[in-house]
Amino acid sequence: MIVRILTEGQYDLPGAFIDDLNTIDNELVEIVAAEDDEGFARVLKQMLDLVREKGSPVPMDELVESDLVLPEPDITLLEAEEMFVGEGLVQG
Repeated sequence: MIVRILTEGQYDLPGAFIDDLNTIDNELVEIVAAEDDEGFARVLKQMLDLVREKGSPVPMDELVESDLVLPEPDITLLEAEEMFVGEGLVQG
């Protein structure tokens, strides 16, 4: 799965980590609904770190469509409220 982190780039994340990503995503949905700024920053970092650590960077000169787009690391809780609604970002 190709995952883009806004302002950073794309990563090729093995399918074995999709469930982990989905678990974190579900937690983020709850945190955003609770308007927990501190929890949001901590769990968003956890999500982005998973992609960075378990994924392989896609070369900048390679044009690949993203399967999933994650927010930039410095997104605010208010901005995230528009993204993390319903079932969250990760589907499946």
